Amino acid sequence: MRRVMIPAVLLAAFLASSAFAQEPKKRVAIMDFEYSTVQAAVMEVFGSNVDVGRGISDILVDRLVNDGTYSVIERKALDKLLAEQNFSNSDRADPSSAAKIGKLLGVNAIIIGSITTFGRDDKSTSVGGGGIGRRLGLGGGFNKREAKAVVQVTARLIDVNTGEILASAQGGGTSKRGGTSLAGMGVGTGGGGGGAVDMSSANFGATIIGEATNNAVTDLAGKLEGSAGKLPTVAVVIDGLVADVSGATLTLNVGSSAGVKVGDKLKISRVGREIKDPATGKVLRRVESPLGEVAITEVDEASSVGTYSGTPGVKVGDHVKK
Repeated sequence: MRRVMIPAVLLAAFLASSAFAQEPKKRVAIMDFEYSTVQAAVMEVFGSNVDVGRGISDILVDRLVNDGTYSVIERKALDKLLAEQNFSNSDRADPSSAAKIGKLLGVNAIIIGSITTFGRDDKSTSVGGGGIGRRLGLGGGFNKREAKAVVQVTARLIDVNTGEILASAQGGGTSKRGGTSLAGMGVGTGGGGGGAVDMSSANFGATIIGEATNNAVTDLAGKLEGSAGKLPTVAVVIDGLVADVSGATLTLNVGSSAGVKVGDKLKISRVGREIKDPATGKVLRRVESPLGEVAITEVDEASSVGTYSGTPGVKVGDHVKK
């Protein structure tokens, strides 16, 4: 059989690229963008107070997920935590509040942002009869109109442990259309879109303001992807209990929401005596005896299952940690 010799340089490059590909993605969460400075413009475009900050956040999630640089926390998990923590819309752009939320989610960083420009800049000139000027219908001429939408957004990557701003990025987008009609300036040809608009939909994306929005978020996403190397590595701390024992198969009371993944090997120990502060009665530390480890084979959001190896006699209530 003929042997194929692989040059050492090519082999080294392949191994390096494979190692890079296997590096875990940095986990981020994206807060709804703050938009109070452009609220009047939003009212003009849509005819009501649409939450464009949430819409832009959703588009950014889509961009980052599709690129693959980051692992992005699901919207429902973020919304659930925000509700539990009574997080208000006024805290959207506050680094300290965002850091607290990010730490509870177990992410490497949290992205907060604001919309600085969101609107339209139309020009109208009159052609014919009285010449060209900034007037409408002069001397029997016709109106030539150019529609232009402009969107600008800023975002910051926040260290969840310190609240430090790791990186800041800006994204801008414009869209222009010319002719004698401005159809498509709003959510539809009628303009106003009411209080609920799906900004990630194709219908919105086909409008001139939608085009500008998508261009701005795509620009922003590219710059955030380039800042991935600035994110700190966060060690996932897993702390749970054995919930069921069936031979060598253990069921644990911690799952994916706590950071457990298939393939993890978690330590099993038994808590012995507790050492308490004689003055307050507060537990200072617990003495634990190591038993073995469990290799995780199945995971859902609230629980996990694995195969145990170690000292026989593991039981419900034994401590699980990583």
